[in-house]
Amino acid sequence: MLELTDSHAHIDDASFAPDLGAVFQRASDAGVRHIVVPAIDVASWPRIEAICREYTHAHPAYGLHPIYLDQHRPEHLDELRAWLQTHSAVAVGEIGLDYFLPELDVERQRDYFKQQLRVARDFDLPVIVHARRAVDEVTSTMRRIGGLRGVVHSFSGSLQQAERLWELGFHLGLGGPVTHERAQRLRHIVATMPVERLLLETDAPDQPGACHRGERNEPANIVEVLNVIAELRGESPESLAAATTRNARELFGIL
Repeated sequence: MLELTDSHAHIDDASFAPDLGAVFQRASDAGVRHIVVPAIDVASWPRIEAICREYTHAHPAYGLHPIYLDQHRPEHLDELRAWLQTHSAVAVGEIGLDYFLPELDVERQRDYFKQQLRVARDFDLPVIVHARRAVDEVTSTMRRIGGLRGVVHSFSGSLQQAERLWELGFHLGLGGPVTHERAQRLRHIVATMPVERLLLETDAPDQPGACHRGERNEPANIVEVLNVIAELRGESPESLAAATTRNARELFGIL
């Protein structure tokens, strides 16, 4: 039986509310033993905490996502510190920079990102990083702050950018995009990258794989990601599942 970890799934999303139990059951049936659930804003923290308390193989991460910049306030950074003092978490996330959406203020993004990186360092937690059209700046910022570990999720950069992240000790999170044949650059990176730097993810409910195009994504679909990457690497799905789950356990401290 496969033992898989979905290192990034927003299962607190409203689209899962009607059938959340069934979503977890399908994930379990597919071999998904752990699901990391990153937050997007302050309002999502209690919801994620409740889900992870009910479903013990779900693990919470708390942070302020750059896309939801208008929902964040400076005092939320203090609230994040206070929340982490009284609530267990496997990471600070989802945090980062998004330079794809022009309406997002760059300087405010940078400030929230840097301050949350310092929170993670102070609490000795890994970070779950969003880096859309911002990989170079994300990498240089994390290098300057130092003392960090984590994953750049839904990685879509170049081999050179990946290598710089590996030099920092960071992982790459790969999901649905790698299942599309047109993603040749990404597929080349995945085929040859160090397996100890690889994490599997779905980013559910977003980024479904090629076999689920147009559908709501969910953690059970990580098997499609596993099979595609295993084929690209010339490895068995069983060995890749074991390696990536081991990576997730070590990074997030999951028992």
